[in-house]
Amino acid sequence: MGLIYYAYTNRGGRENNEDSLQVQCDGTAGSFVLADGLGGHESGEVASRTAVDVILNGCAAAETLDEAGLLELFQDANGEILRRQAQPGQEEMRTTAVALRLDGGEAVWAYIGDSRLYRFADGELREVTKDHSVTYRKYLGGEISYMDIYHDDDRSRLLRVLGRENCRPETGRAAIAPGNAFLLCSDGFWEYVYNEEMQADLCKAETPERWVQLMLLRHIRRTPPGNDNFSLIAVFVEGEG
Repeated sequence: MGLIYYAYTNRGGRENNEDSLQVQCDGTAGSFVLADGLGGHESGEVASRTAVDVILNGCAAAETLDEAGLLELFQDANGEILRRQAQPGQEEMRTTAVALRLDGGEAVWAYIGDSRLYRFADGELREVTKDHSVTYRKYLGGEISYMDIYHDDDRSRLLRVLGRENCRPETGRAAIAPGNAFLLCSDGFWEYVYNEEMQADLCKAETPERWVQLMLLRHIRRTPPGNDNFSLIAVFVEGEG
């Protein structure tokens, strides 16, 4: 099997882009990491960049990587952010993160916060990560509908992030096959493009870049002035490596 991908980030209506993303992919195996920094005054950028660097470097150094190994890399990233919080102006910096490893016919992922991973197979959405937010907890408790997640006032109140002593990321895994697709994105993107629209645009796209372009056309029509940074990584699994 082969892998092709497309990555995109935009500062939106903000002065600084506190999202970070990195990819390592040789066409047959790949590691993909995206983080959305919190804290303002550029410290969010430091937190997200630190998380991405630590996780991606750990993926590169590992011969194999299972769910436990990916969780350990998130803990390593958390420890490094906690150490850097000792620097003036960085005391409150934190970040979300989502990481995907594709290798040997298997996908392994981990995440914390409200940056998401979407998994598609046969043109259909099969899985979406569950946000670590007050809003998502309200949805799980039946207080609001799924569509209310996109507009609820508490959606930016995160219950789990990197940069706190108690770091509790979650993981997942799945077998992969040609025709599978993955999307990693920050909340500045998914808040304006709905799940069924991602699926519809995927069915029209022959490449990850085209898929991203179609979704961004929807995104740009809906974002208000001063909108948040937004980032995404799209990955296709193909038949030939």
